[in-house]
Amino acid sequence: MDCPLCPASAEQIIWEDGRCRVIRVDDDAHPGFCRVIWNEHVTEMSDLLPADRRHLLDVVLATETALRTLLHPDKINLASFGNMVPHLHWHVIPRYRDDRHFPESVWGPAQRQGAVHAAADPVALARAIDSALAAQA
Repeated sequence: MDCPLCPASAEQIIWEDGRCRVIRVDDDAHPGFCRVIWNEHVTEMSDLLPADRRHLLDVVLATETALRTLLHPDKINLASFGNMVPHLHWHVIPRYRDDRHFPESVWGPAQRQGAVHAAADPVALARAIDSALAAQA
């Protein structure tokens, strides 16, 4: 099987542990866009043991919290599809009322040119994820 999410070779990894990783998605229209990827190749949340499900969701929520703290977006979108790449992962996307697609999804039709917003510093984002995970414990 040739899964683009199994190897972590060409990704900008922001945070990782033995079970999952948070990467920066290179998307100028949506800076701060992160993807939380389960390291083992599984397709669905229900493929995970309950403790692993909790861990993955804790990392997703910590990433959301970190992005909210650092970037102050108007909204955070969380999505887990897997239709195109059937490897368990979550999209964590800071959204702004003046971004190119708002209120549509980032994959929907553009609504305007869109303002440019700054992305979070990767080191600061990693620290903020660690802090949010510690607060959840």
